[in-house]
Amino acid sequence: MMAQKTYAWINARGTVGQVITTDADLSTLYAPDFVAACVDVTAVTPQPADHWTATKSAAGVWSFAAPVAATVSLAQQATAAQSWISQQASLAAAMGETFTADMKAYVLAIAAIANGTDTTSTALPAQPTDVMTASTATTTT
Repeated sequence: MMAQKTYAWINARGTVGQVITTDADLSTLYAPDFVAACVDVTAVTPQPADHWTATKSAAGVWSFAAPVAATVSLAQQATAAQSWISQQASLAAAMGETFTADMKAYVLAIAAIANGTDTTSTALPAQPTDVMTASTATTTT
């Protein structure tokens, strides 16, 4: 039995597609083309994980880098928040209710961030807990 080793399978995009830890010979477990795309990372620190970038130098040495998280701008976050606002507006209209003063202020703040007129905010305001006020209309039977 071999000592346990860790391998990274490098996909066609040049990223780690799978990490395999085994004490078996890879060629006894996988097809030759898959084995050819695997790199022994047993001694690599830190150990690469799925989606890490894999780069092979001219000297044949592999290096790995963790993926960089995409940055979502505040304006993009505000635009996404407008979807929730639209849902709340539809519910309010369907139920004959209106937005509370807190919700109206939230809508205005989100719109200002999304359209770029608010350039000083560094975070979205908190969603209000009270969104709708009951209609003052009465029903008769």
